[in-house]
Amino acid sequence: MAHRFAPILASVSALALTSACTTYSQDTAMDPLADPAVADYSPEIPEGTGYFAADSTLPFLAPDFTQISEDDYMPAFEQGMAIQKAEVQAIIYNPAPPTFENTIVALEKSGRMLGRVGRVFFQLTGTNTTDRLDEINTEISPKLSEHSDSITLNPDLFARVKAVYDNRAAMAMTVEDARLLEETYASMVHAGALLTEAQREEVKAINTQLSTLTTEFGQLARDAMADQPLVVDTREELAGLSDSDIQAAADFAAEKGYPGKYAIALQNTTQQPLLPTLENRATREKLFKLSANRADGTTEIDTRDLIARIALLRAQKAALFGQPDWASYTMYDRMAKEPKTALDFMEQMVPALAATQRREAEMLNAAIRADGKDFTVQPWDWYRYANRIKAEQYDLDEDAVMEYFQLDRVLEDGIFHMANELYGLSFERRTDIPVYHPDVWVYTVFEEDGSELGLFYFDPFQRPSKRGGAWMGNFVDQSEVWGTKPVIYNVLNVPKAPAGEVQLVSFDWVNTAFHEFGHALHGLFADQRYESLSGTATARDFVEYPSQVHEMWTTWPSILSNYAKHYETGETIPDEMIAKIEAAAKFNQGYDFGEVVEAALLDMKWHALSPDEARALVGNPAAVDAFERNSLEELGLEIDLVPPRYRSTYFNHIFSSPAGYSAGYYSYLWTEMLDRDSREWFRENGGLTRANGQHYRDTVLSRGGTMDYFDMYEKFAGRQPTVQPMLEARGLVPGGDEAADSEASDGKLPARTVGGL
Repeated sequence: MAHRFAPILASVSALALTSACTTYSQDTAMDPLADPAVADYSPEIPEGTGYFAADSTLPFLAPDFTQISEDDYMPAFEQGMAIQKAEVQAIIYNPAPPTFENTIVALEKSGRMLGRVGRVFFQLTGTNTTDRLDEINTEISPKLSEHSDSITLNPDLFARVKAVYDNRAAMAMTVEDARLLEETYASMVHAGALLTEAQREEVKAINTQLSTLTTEFGQLARDAMADQPLVVDTREELAGLSDSDIQAAADFAAEKGYPGKYAIALQNTTQQPLLPTLENRATREKLFKLSANRADGTTEIDTRDLIARIALLRAQKAALFGQPDWASYTMYDRMAKEPKTALDFMEQMVPALAATQRREAEMLNAAIRADGKDFTVQPWDWYRYANRIKAEQYDLDEDAVMEYFQLDRVLEDGIFHMANELYGLSFERRTDIPVYHPDVWVYTVFEEDGSELGLFYFDPFQRPSKRGGAWMGNFVDQSEVWGTKPVIYNVLNVPKAPAGEVQLVSFDWVNTAFHEFGHALHGLFADQRYESLSGTATARDFVEYPSQVHEMWTTWPSILSNYAKHYETGETIPDEMIAKIEAAAKFNQGYDFGEVVEAALLDMKWHALSPDEARALVGNPAAVDAFERNSLEELGLEIDLVPPRYRSTYFNHIFSSPAGYSAGYYSYLWTEMLDRDSREWFRENGGLTRANGQHYRDTVLSRGGTMDYFDMYEKFAGRQPTVQPMLEARGLVPGGDEAADSEASDGKLPARTVGGL
């Protein structure tokens, strides 16, 4: 997933500059010269001190982690907010009439110091946090929210912005200038600039509370994963694991204070990667339930009331804007635009998906009976027997596949090779750039002509101080205004091999690495004047698309043969094995696809609540459980066999930041539709060619957030997208089974989307 810290309108000022005036006129009190008290006001911009006061002196302005201490962050945040406050005051009290340059661009350029510290700090709290960093995060998050509100909800500033916006038809602007103006105005309106003063104060209070509660949720969800491993007494309970895995479990148990025992760390999602390998069914059940029940009150960590309070605050905020629910309020800038479009898109897949789940469960139960067992499949059994069927039907051994994927080769001979073939890029490993953890690798990225494009950090390994999942972000944004090149990072959570062993990775992690590098390319190819529109600064339901489409190159023959080499023999992965991987990819969609659809629909259910409905859940954890259960049952899917990818209590995407992916987890499905349609275009036009890469760079990867997304897609593909390739890839199209009756089988997008094409 892409992750950005927006330093301009989203991160700003501790002092609220208020006025009853909401329109700009030179002959009103809004004109500072009309008020003797402010006629001579000339705000001084304070000077920052400390590491973050100026750009880094390292190449590409990369952060120098040897010069940064935990004591630097809080003063830098405080100074950064004070400086931006003064910069905004200077915009408001500028005696000249508002123009695009002295108002919109000036606002865009404010907050440089705040941006520097924020980009570093929030990456570290995600990847290598400490108790002190968590304390700072808890303290600074509500202050940043208040600071942002003091800018986006400032009526005097909005009056100047609105004056420029209202005059836009008479102005000569570039396309990007016009987009920045539109986005700035729309963001302020969405923040509450057109509300009454009393309503704006309510919004500010809600935003501060949301910032505090979501920060707490994220920390508790991380703790529930990192600090609550499965602990067992004997090796026999871990039967099926390799000797090195069992030794790692013993070492981890000792590290956690359980010497002589064995511990398995939880990973991000409900399903756990070791479940298929564990032979002991009781151990599988314990591991699964520990994962699925985390943070739900079965231990001392309980996020259920936090969830209810977050949902209530969001519903109350939406109501202030006259919207029926949070989803309707927050989707204003999405490609899908409104909840009905996203829901129709997902719900058309449910009948075929439900049929697939039932059919696959019957297959698994047959496999269990054939194994001489007397039980019906449960979630902790699913992947063990699904993998067995895969092995039998497709002759696919997941462990044998893994032996062809050595992490450094995946990156340097696979991902980098793909980037060279498609885009002409080359990479040079460097050790002179300080990093925030010894496991981080750094590369300079070069254009085809040898010029420097940017810097790339790769942080692959799981550790207790890192939150789960995988993501991309920027330490430095590309911007023509500042003359900056992008400094990008990719973060994974690959279990680290024991010392002295070759670092192998599963095929899923290979796919994820290609995905995250797609995000990196979106950031590296940014070619915008303004940071706010640069690179991955796009709609939530578009930003995953360029990353997903790069997954297609994972198994592209010429790429695969360059990196998929057996770690012992050097043999290239056999074509037959790849054919088996691709054939098996359509199997187990009942679970693989089902858990994502369920999570996306659960997200929409939480954010369809009215204030009264959400209020009934506050202080009542049992009601939270019942709401989740009822919401999932309404879907008509086999939720007891296939739980959602994330249960509410650890659904970081939607509850660990004030907005995040709330009412937006559907984006992974929506962008998969764009991705699969794009793969069709690549195949129809010759596949992996330098010309195709340049075309995709020119029409999508370099465009940032500067244009309408449907228009952008049409410029790339010469057509609007269709859902049919996605349904085919997922095995949910008409065939000789129950899926033939699915409404999804027509391959059309929902009518609302078709109407907007």
